[in-house]
Amino acid sequence: QVQLVESGGGLVQPGGSLTLSCAASGFTINSYYFSWVRQAPGKGPEWVSAIDTGGRKTWYADSVKGRFTISRDNAKNTLYLQMNSLEPEDTALYYCARIERIGAGNSYEYDYWGQGTQVTVSS
Repeated sequence: QVQLVESGGGLVQPGGSLTLSCAASGFTINSYYFSWVRQAPGKGPEWVSAIDTGGRKTWYADSVKGRFTISRDNAKNTLYLQMNSLEPEDTALYYCARIERIGAGNSYEYDYWGQGTQVTVSS
């Protein structure tokens, strides 16, 4: 059974840092690209970042570029999102998602999602 389980969310002050983890089970992550996607209250999903199979290529939304770092440890079957210089606008439920295919215009199609981990940035 394929599962993605996110952890590491919490309440942090503006300017602070958090590291999210996404532990995969039921399959090995080696062959898959992954994304982090977030959803703020009352808003639609927002793609945050993606990573290739080996972790050598990464992509970021402009809103997080230079502040967030996506990484993976294939030996541990785990994905990460290091988030620095957090802003109130980063408050959202953060999901990791397995990319099934990459469509036209580098659009991602996902086949599995985790349950999400809440990140709240507030003083």
